[in-house]
Amino acid sequence: MSRLPQTTAHVQITRRSWQEGAIEGEVNANGWVWRFCWCFRAGELKVEPSVGRALICEPLSRFLEKSDYLLEPGSNYSFVIRSSL
Repeated sequence: MSRLPQTTAHVQITRRSWQEGAIEGEVNANGWVWRFCWCFRAGELKVEPSVGRALICEPLSRFLEKSDYLLEPGSNYSFVIRSSL
């Protein structure tokens, strides 16, 4: 049985504001780097640059929705993407 591909994504939280309802940070995976803003009150995830955005949006969104209250500015986190980037 072949093993499913996977990539580890590393997330650094740079800013969190409960008043604004937003968490900002950077995510990198296998040489790709994106900046993001998770507007959790609106349920909106903004990711830049647009190159490769489709690869990271869904797994990053799931990670943020699951962990948003635990994420602290200045901290680093990781999660596994079940595909090869």
